[in-house]
Formats: sequence, structure tokens, C-alpha cells
Amino acid sequence: MRRRFSIILGLFLAGFTIHAERGWRPLWNGRNLDGWTTWMRQPEPGSELPGLTRDADGKYVDPIGSGRDPLKVFTVVADTDGRPAIRISGEVFGELRTKASFKDYHLRLQFKWGAKRWPPRDQPGVPRDSGLLYHVHAEPGAEGRTWARSIELQIQEHDVGDLYAVGSAIAVRAKRRAGTQPALYDYDPAGEWTFFSQSQGSPGRCIKQPDNEKPTGEWNTVELICLRDESIHIVNGKVVMRLHSPTRINGDTPTIVTSGPIILQSEGAEIFYRDIEIRPINAVPPEFGQER
Repeated sequence: MRRRFSIILGLFLAGFTIHAERGWRPLWNGRNLDGWTTWMRQPEPGSELPGLTRDADGKYVDPIGSGRDPLKVFTVVADTDGRPAIRISGEVFGELRTKASFKDYHLRLQFKWGAKRWPPRDQPGVPRDSGLLYHVHAEPGAEGRTWARSIELQIQEHDVGDLYAVGSAIAVRAKRRAGTQPALYDYDPAGEWTFFSQSQGSPGRCIKQPDNEKPTGEWNTVELICLRDESIHIVNGKVVMRLHSPTRINGDTPTIVTSGPIILQSEGAEIFYRDIEIRPINAVPPEFGQER
């Protein structure tokens, strides 16, 4: 009996050690939105929000702002399989932001699209949209912006893993897609280093390669690795983009930015997030490494 107990204890401790080495911890507690904050811009005119001022044309004048969610855009629900998930309705453009700031980390989460769409993204053929913003370096609503200055790992139907340099700049090896105007750029590990910046009218977009997204309605796993001045976008276990030198461009001089809060966007489409977890790293995990 003693030997059997020792074996069981040994297996338990081995499992605990492996878990500790991996270092994963929940970024969301699965019960409520403690540890996160909300901010939302003005609702679309079709949303009913008593007490929020409208102009003569019926458009809302002021944003909903921080820490208020009268339309229940961000809630915790049980998914069809009974597991907890964050439901983002998409009714108002806005953000769910971590209160903590992160540096040198490996983040992973799962997302699944819902059925509901909202103006101005409710027309047939318009892709469902959300996004994961990282290295966030602006306060909610600062400069009149809906999206805080950051780097975006795009979460949009058919485009999961794309880059948007949101009021920032970052370098990616890329190639221009032939025959496109305005120019489209695809991630290509053999391409030239190209800086992307969503400023001065530029879209700041680089398109992921390959497309590794699952069909709408299925759960997808998205991972983000940020280590010093590098980041990696991973979709369902496949690296779809490697990025370098994230740069803050709204200061006196351009400055490398390697830390900040994390944001999940509400952007006109119902989406569910679950199993959000993070671990600190000091090296790129071997399965996602590459020759330098």
C-alpha cells in the first residue's frame, strides 16, 4: 500500500512540476470580468440608450465611456457545452482591456463567432470583426480614437492573424501582392523587411500567411508570443506572421514599445472568448522558433 501511495504521489508531483514549468495562468477567471475594464464610443443611432444625448439627426453625441456597460456588450455566459465564455455582443465599438500590463509573454485563447451582427457591420458579405490589441500605449478614448495605439492581431472572418499597426509602426518581412491598388502586402519569411503604420492615410495592414482559420462557428485557438522587440502571431498552432520592432510614433521621437495592456475589441459582431491564459517567457518556445 505504501509503495502504491508513493507511486501515485510521484505521478501527482511530476504533473505539478510540468504544469509549474509551463507557467500558464488564467488571464480571465471564468466567472466575471474582474481584472478587466471597459470603454465604448458612441452607440449607433439604432441602439436605445436613455440618458445619452443625441443631436438633431438622432446621432449620439457622447461616448458611453469607461466602466459603464448599460447595453451589456461584455458579459459572461455559458457556452453550448456548458463552459464559461466572455460574450462580446458587438453592439457598440469598444474595448475590454486588462488592468495589468504585460511584457515577454506567451498568450493563448479560444474564440468563436456568434450569429448576431450590428450596424455598421450588419450587411451581407461584411466579415465579422473583432481583434486582439497588444503593446497598448494609450488611455481609452485618447486623442478621440476608438482604438488605442497598439499592435493588432486581427480577429476577423477569413483574416485571423493579420497585422494592423494601430497608430504605431512595426516591421514584417513581406511582399507586395501583384496587381493590387492600393497595394496589399502578404507576410513572406523570404520577403523584404517592410514597415507598416496605420497613420497618414495608410492602412498599416499586412496579411497573414497561411490562412489557418477554422470555419465560422467553430472554436479557433489564437496564440501571441511577445519577447523583447519581437512578436509572433499563431492561429490553430500554425505561425502565420513574425513581426519585429514595434514602435511608438506619437512621442517626441520614435520609441520601441515592448509592453502594455491587452485589449479584446467589440466591433459590430457577436463573438465568444474562452480559455484565456498567459505565461512569462525568456525564450521563444522551440515549436515556434526559427533560424536567425
